[in-house]
Amino acid sequence: MKTLTALAAALTLGAAPAVAAASPGFQLEEATIASVHAAMKAGQLTCRALVEGYLARIEAYDKKGPMLNAITLVNPNALAEADALDARYKQKGFVGPLHCVPAIVKDNFETIGLQSAGGSLALKGFVSEKDAFQVKRIKEAGALVLAKSNMAEWAFSPIETVNSLMPGYTLNPYALNRSTAGSSGGTAAAVAANFGLIGLGSDTGDSIRGPSAHQALAGIRSTMGLTSRAGVIPLNLLADIAGPMTRTLTDAVVVLQAIAGEDPDDAVTARARGRKIPNYNASLVAGGLKGARIGVLRQAYERDEGVDPDVVKAFAAAIEDLKRAGAEIVDPARVDLTAIARNPDAGTCMGYKYDINAWFASHGARMPVKTIDDVITARKFHPSIEVRLLNAQKSTPQGPESDACKQELGYRKAFGDAVTKAMDEMKLTAFVYPTWSFPPRLIGDLNTPGGDNSQVFSPTSGFPAINVPMGYTRDGQLPAGITFYGRAFDEATLIKLAYSYEQATKHRRAPASTPALAS
Repeated sequence: MKTLTALAAALTLGAAPAVAAASPGFQLEEATIASVHAAMKAGQLTCRALVEGYLARIEAYDKKGPMLNAITLVNPNALAEADALDARYKQKGFVGPLHCVPAIVKDNFETIGLQSAGGSLALKGFVSEKDAFQVKRIKEAGALVLAKSNMAEWAFSPIETVNSLMPGYTLNPYALNRSTAGSSGGTAAAVAANFGLIGLGSDTGDSIRGPSAHQALAGIRSTMGLTSRAGVIPLNLLADIAGPMTRTLTDAVVVLQAIAGEDPDDAVTARARGRKIPNYNASLVAGGLKGARIGVLRQAYERDEGVDPDVVKAFAAAIEDLKRAGAEIVDPARVDLTAIARNPDAGTCMGYKYDINAWFASHGARMPVKTIDDVITARKFHPSIEVRLLNAQKSTPQGPESDACKQELGYRKAFGDAVTKAMDEMKLTAFVYPTWSFPPRLIGDLNTPGGDNSQVFSPTSGFPAINVPMGYTRDGQLPAGITFYGRAFDEATLIKLAYSYEQATKHRRAPASTPALAS
């Protein structure tokens, strides 16, 4: 492998570095945590060699070649951290289950030593003095933050990945003229293109599951309260979740195991108090679909804008795959929401303006802006989000003890109760539906249907949902995803079902736009 000096020179000069394989038995592309650790145990791979390989791919493909534009910055200390992990391994073995796992972290996760700007020019140069809880947890388990990823500014958009911090859209590596979906699109594109081993994203409406569907990844939106959002720039704390985006569900589960647990800095995790965190790896077993009753949640995807025929075809094939794997299909499986409604006169419970202003204030003098008003006055935002910012500025949010919040939380609980009731009455193990009703949009197209099916059920109930690849549309070119959705704190069951489907179908394939580098 290159020396640090040679690699640094290649990065500085803009040359696309060729990479010698760490050993004849190790392949960087589509590597998993297990394959990396096996190669290290066999003496075929060092942490430095692994990190050099990913850095070379970022250099070759992010701002050159296909120019995915998925990365906002690379950790300048990544190789030094890799050397430290190699030294630690020689002395004491692996640090933990994520030993030398290079992570791509969305730009809204606070990260010590690295800019955390939320995709906004207003936060350019902001470096937190602490790690987000999930960043801290993966580091404790042995991971290193390799790079920060591009995102939709302030995580506003579920459709495309563009911001004011750096020019241009993030491109979908499966089709360079197509969208990456929601705000975690940079993480998804980077992980799909093998720029790192795992990714962290955030999901308020769909931004883990949507980008994962568009880029043939596994993505987990966990139960509200199972994982902490502390240190993640908020969009709406009533629905915000953060979590893993990976090429295999097995790797996502390893990350989930590391980040799950109560955090005093995020009060919502008190919901998990007294609950034993399961060994989620125990759910990664063959045959998990045998005897499962799976409900087709047509409410989630059969909407006024319709469903693309290619998605219908892929989902129909997925249902047949579930049947062949031993599942019993209940179609349709409906949740009765007729008696549940928000009070239009209740007012606004917290929301973006309330949450972001509180986050600004929590950082005191370190924060370059103090309120949403400052962001708007400075004009440091992408034009596409101006309406969202102005609407937020005009809002009059009320705090968590207000009647508005009591009513909103009551609505969300009633919604979850209706989901649980439906599952109990139909004796369902889980629901399934296409994560998006349409293929990835052309970049810049805001007129054709978006097809996002994930904004309602999981975010409103706070119940978990997992996306895994479902196949491809448009003559096998554009990825599609299937969502497994179920009861609160029942990730173990969803993992078992989704893993069995993933292993039975093996739809994941690497994008052609970012092939292996020449050795």
